[in-house]
Amino acid sequence: MNEKEQYWSIRLRKVVEALEGNGMEAFVTDTRKEALTRALTLIPKGATVGLGGSRTVGEVGLLEALRQGDYTLYDQYRDGLSPEESMRIRKDGTHADCFVSGSNAITYDGKIVNVDGLGNRLAGFCFGPGTVIIVAGRNKIVPDLDAALYRVRNVAAPMNARRFGVKTPCVETAECSDCDLPERICNLTLIIEKSKIEGRMKVILVNEDLGF
Repeated sequence: MNEKEQYWSIRLRKVVEALEGNGMEAFVTDTRKEALTRALTLIPKGATVGLGGSRTVGEVGLLEALRQGDYTLYDQYRDGLSPEESMRIRKDGTHADCFVSGSNAITYDGKIVNVDGLGNRLAGFCFGPGTVIIVAGRNKIVPDLDAALYRVRNVAAPMNARRFGVKTPCVETAECSDCDLPERICNLTLIIEKSKIEGRMKVILVNEDLGF
């Protein structure tokens, strides 16, 4: 383990302690492969699984594992879906047994911050699924809420807007202009400070840079 990994190993364990103090179950994994193994231990065979939009879930191999495994996956990203079918599947996912996603930012004191365009990811986080599994790379860890919101608007949003192919100003400027456009992807903000149901939210922190 090099110096950067050693630093983040210590930092991530402190964030785990903060998340656990906020009523969540949390884990540190050294690699994305370990994160995949951990996530699959948390999802019972035969479970229904909903998805929040996440590059990280794909990068650790969890999306493909869910597609191929013994689960009922509400997969709004399947090829050939109409907009109406995709929306229906998103709604179904918010009532699944498990809900799987990444996160835009997690603070040192264990707050989870996410911004959405539609809000199905935020809905799944808040209520419905019995288990919520969040996978986040070390690049999502920030000192406080101000840093989390800055990260969302000036790092995650411009990269995701480019990925989605929308024509918001941040695609060109790489920073937020608080645009008022139909294609805007930052419409709803959720700050999770604590989990009312002990252990419902399970956070897997990875000592790698993942996603946006």
